[in-house]
Amino acid sequence: MTTSYDGFRVERDETRGVATITLDVPGKLNRVSMPAREQLAAVFDELGADGSIRAIVFTGAGEKAFTAGGDIPGFLERDPEHLSRLARNVAAPERCPKPVVAKLRGFCLGVGFELALACDFRVAADDLELGLPEIGLGMLPGSGGTQRLARLIGLGRAKDVVMRRKRISAADALAWGLVSEVVPPGELDAAADRVVDELLELSPLALAMAKRVLNHAYDGPLHVGLELEGLAYGLLRSSHDFREGVEAFVEKRKPEWEGR
Repeated sequence: MTTSYDGFRVERDETRGVATITLDVPGKLNRVSMPAREQLAAVFDELGADGSIRAIVFTGAGEKAFTAGGDIPGFLERDPEHLSRLARNVAAPERCPKPVVAKLRGFCLGVGFELALACDFRVAADDLELGLPEIGLGMLPGSGGTQRLARLIGLGRAKDVVMRRKRISAADALAWGLVSEVVPPGELDAAADRVVDELLELSPLALAMAKRVLNHAYDGPLHVGLELEGLAYGLLRSSHDFREGVEAFVEKRKPEWEGR
């Protein structure tokens, strides 16, 4: 089942339990419009609440780009208050309780890079080129780019990318921990499918809880993170999936997860 939006489409494979969001704007390197930002946030919320969907793949159509960025003239059509809240929409993959796998190749710039940073896993083709060029417009990355990037690669490297507009190659992205795997373009689909298949083998409840704990605690004090981790561990102890996982391990069989 496929649904089209402003510059992207969503395909749901309910048999497999996977939804694929594809940015698709021919001739404009899959640019992300201002309405598309709001629609993407709504779609991630919807998929997060859909019990038939276990994992989400986020990618771009064609061979040239995940997306080269946003619709630049559109920024002048919105007031400062609206622009100051753009990070909320772009953070939708991070808020979604389902694991989100970004499948990246070609240009991944501006809001495209920010969207990818909000995903859980990033699998890349070796032609990937990451960047945040906004400062060249007299602006700065305003949808989470400065904050997520600095936390992932360190302040010094982030300043090079943001303030000097340094592009990040696929090789550097792998070395810096921005992507988990780099493959030739022809192997990208298979590499992303392997990640999704691994996730589909696991308890959706445990994955959602792990994502929540990791996202909320990674930049906080250690004692707060340990407390959140312990609370989540205790909550999972009372779940069906935990009991099923233990019993399947003891009985040497494949577990049958129910997500509860």
